[in-house]
Amino acid sequence: MTKAWTVSRGPIAANEIGIEKANAINLLLVRPIGILPTVPGDQIRPFAVGLFDEIRLLLKPDIAVTTLRRAVAAFVHSKRYYFASAQPDAMRHDIDGNSVEAIAEADRLIAQQRFLTLQRTRAQPDGTQSGSSAGAGQKRASADNVPSDG
Repeated sequence: MTKAWTVSRGPIAANEIGIEKANAINLLLVRPIGILPTVPGDQIRPFAVGLFDEIRLLLKPDIAVTTLRRAVAAFVHSKRYYFASAQPDAMRHDIDGNSVEAIAEADRLIAQQRFLTLQRTRAQPDGTQSGSSAGAGQKRASADNVPSDG
């Protein structure tokens, strides 16, 4: 696949798992950050480049940076985050949730590929989960399949 999607699905909403991941980040900080969703249905907003450095400045003194890095990684490597980042009209956001720039097409394509890979590896036709994306008879992932988790 070498072509980025051209039809937007609109804002991608957070689900309960995404909210748990966002809350895990906020619990590590001295104050909540506005970019993160707070209730199911809130929009998932892709991070501006370099935003982790700003978030790190809000880390509680007794928390290791590695803990924050893992919590942020769990959020930004989720299907819904990739799906939001892959939209043709996707924007990057600052720490308060304000749009700052469009996501470059190359970055959107990477997000699209990662989203589709997660769709294939997490939704096997027999209902099992697998770490492999190879195999005959696999359910074909598409933009029509809105992610149900993380």
